[in-house]
Amino acid sequence: MINTKSSGTFTGAGVLAAIAASLCCITPVIALLAGSSSIVANFSWVEPVRPYLIGLSIAVLALAWYLKIKPAKINDIDCNCEATKKTSFFQSKVFLAIVTVFAILMMTFPLYARIFYPKPKAQSTSLAVFDHKQQVKFIIQGMTCQACEEHVNNELSKVNGVLAYVTSYATQSSLVTFDKLKVDEKIIEATINKTGYKVKSYDVTQ
Repeated sequence: MINTKSSGTFTGAGVLAAIAASLCCITPVIALLAGSSSIVANFSWVEPVRPYLIGLSIAVLALAWYLKIKPAKINDIDCNCEATKKTSFFQSKVFLAIVTVFAILMMTFPLYARIFYPKPKAQSTSLAVFDHKQQVKFIIQGMTCQACEEHVNNELSKVNGVLAYVTSYATQSSLVTFDKLKVDEKIIEATINKTGYKVKSYDVTQ
């Protein structure tokens, strides 16, 4: 049946577009779970086209729903003997509904990606630390969403001597406060680079 096949085609296209739109934000989580960060920056190119992929996903899924729920023409039923056959689960409205929910979860992934990251452990500080603490702003290339921020923060929290950090993908930077007797800018730069993103430069702010 032409409409059913067309609906299935648009369903698949919608899911693929939704997954593609979320690759830049899903890969940091995958890297965290897999213990490898090398794949993260490979999908940063997706971010500029993400709105278009989301629009494409919505459009093709909407068309799939239209083809699924629009009334069949009388002459189509009379001329097509396959119309009376029972459709499979993968051609049903239930399956299309499941796929639509999945696509929505993929498209909105950046909004809840942080729940997949462990809560960073606060490092203990003493009054003596304030005498030799330093604050440096790192300019980072490749961050595209909140999941990227969490990925960088997660790695910074593991560095002995790092006291605080404020990472923002919007400003492409991370403001890191650390004990300069325990760690220096080069170690922090290497830690950030290990995530798959790249430090372009850094400036001492305090």
